[in-house]
Amino acid sequence: MQQEHSLRSSHWFARGGKDGFIYRAWLKKQGIPAYELEGKPIIGICNTWSELTPCNSHFRELAEAVKRGILEAGGYPLEFPVMSLGETLIKPTAMLYRNLVSMDVEESIRANPLDGVVLLCGCDKTTPALVMGACSVNIPTIVVSGGAMLTGRHKGRAIGTSDIWRFSEEVRAGRMTQEELALAEAGMCRSDGHCAVMGTASTMACMVESLGLSLPQNAAIPAPDAARKVLAQLSGTEIVKMVKENRRLSDILTREAFENAIRVNAAIGGSTNFVIHLLAIAGRIGVPLNLEDMDTFSANIPLIANLQPSGSHFMEDLYYAGGLPAVINALLGHLHKDCITANGKSIGANYAHAVSYNPDVITGMDTPFNPVSGIVVLKGNICENGAVIKPSAASPHLMQHTGKAVVFEDIDDYKKRIDDPALEVDENSILVLKNAGPIGYPGMPEVGNLGLPAKLLAKGITDMVRISDGRMSGTGFGTVVLHVSPEAAAGGTLAILRDGDIITLDVHERRLHAALSDAEIAKRKAAWQPVYTQSTRGYVQLYQQHVEQAHLGADLDFLKGSSGSEVTRDSH
Repeated sequence: MQQEHSLRSSHWFARGGKDGFIYRAWLKKQGIPAYELEGKPIIGICNTWSELTPCNSHFRELAEAVKRGILEAGGYPLEFPVMSLGETLIKPTAMLYRNLVSMDVEESIRANPLDGVVLLCGCDKTTPALVMGACSVNIPTIVVSGGAMLTGRHKGRAIGTSDIWRFSEEVRAGRMTQEELALAEAGMCRSDGHCAVMGTASTMACMVESLGLSLPQNAAIPAPDAARKVLAQLSGTEIVKMVKENRRLSDILTREAFENAIRVNAAIGGSTNFVIHLLAIAGRIGVPLNLEDMDTFSANIPLIANLQPSGSHFMEDLYYAGGLPAVINALLGHLHKDCITANGKSIGANYAHAVSYNPDVITGMDTPFNPVSGIVVLKGNICENGAVIKPSAASPHLMQHTGKAVVFEDIDDYKKRIDDPALEVDENSILVLKNAGPIGYPGMPEVGNLGLPAKLLAKGITDMVRISDGRMSGTGFGTVVLHVSPEAAAGGTLAILRDGDIITLDVHERRLHAALSDAEIAKRKAAWQPVYTQSTRGYVQLYQQHVEQAHLGADLDFLKGSSGSEVTRDSH
């Protein structure tokens, strides 16, 4: 049991004189008597509730469940807000602000009298942003995810966010009317929660559970299920124990924990965004991790979760089938079972007895849903520092493909020309989008899964090779090469590609190559001029000046590592 003097909050509340007077008196203004602050762990609840973040709209209620658990275990909860990122509304892209939120979280935790923290996160970027910020302080921390929404319904069938891309192409091809699209819209979001498929939000929830940062079953409980509130209360109880045992993020986030997370991500068909967020988290906690690790540790792990967009089921189905524990149990022979988790137990102990109740949703390793899984890292003269592709969401016939480039200088150029009947393109062409990277957009938006030309959709073409320095929604699918590094705006080879250049994609050989000589590439680069807009003020200017490339996690260079939890100066 920790002693009172060892609590971080005692440096505020156990003080005498005017400093202690101010700290205690202003909390009494909120009706909190001094004895509540005497010797009890003070637990911050970092809440990303916002009416502008629909995925997190139920977090006020979820926070109350967390508070019950904290009080029950003898701690005292203090809830605080941070900037919230709603993927569906925010412009130009939520990813632009992930690092800003991480700064908000880091400084909010460090500057305040907190002994431990509960991170309430749901929508895509809220999870990595909160974890990144907490890592740079490194006090006891547990994650409570918001959970996925109930599966949507349209014309008697189940639908989820991945269907938006299908509906959009159907409308552009003239096979679906705007009225039919409106009907589908009405049935898409039936409850609180984030996307119902294995998109980025669900991938992030699975990431924190597989890393050991949450209690078992955190990833898959649907948002409106009462079990989500039960887990929230138990997490409140657990964080008090974590403070008493001084179990910090650095104790949980070992190199082996990251390797476990990569393998689990392969087994569930997780989002390609997993790559960029896990690299950023590793950079904050000080664990060596690189882009090639994403390929190395997902190799030989088949896809055993039959979930959209790589499969057919939904997060709600995953929970009923046994949740992430059943997936982890099937993988235990491939995981570091001794890794410690938030509750002090090892991965092996937490998941040894989990079972799959529905083999159509969670298969066994010997009978996988798809032997192809994971994230493949590509190298070549187009992507000297790497690019990624998700084979389980791609078309097998395009895994080895050579075609002529159809090049778009930026997303506006693409929107202007993609449906032009005069566009010189066929189903063998390769669509190339430039200036969608961290610097060039800025913020690296989810535009990589470009819609196909209307005239090809009309012919029944459903997939083409697409290449960009941007990202793709975890709910998306297709033969899409993403995160090309260096990006076009940084002068990578992507920047000098032209219409008609011959490009070869060979996923088996991990290769993405343009049929250009070194001399021709050098000649084009010498004549290249950047076309992106450099911001002249504020956060966006700071971001463009300091953001790292995608293969490093797109964090700001000066945020790498930790400043710790110590506050060296008092304000009074």
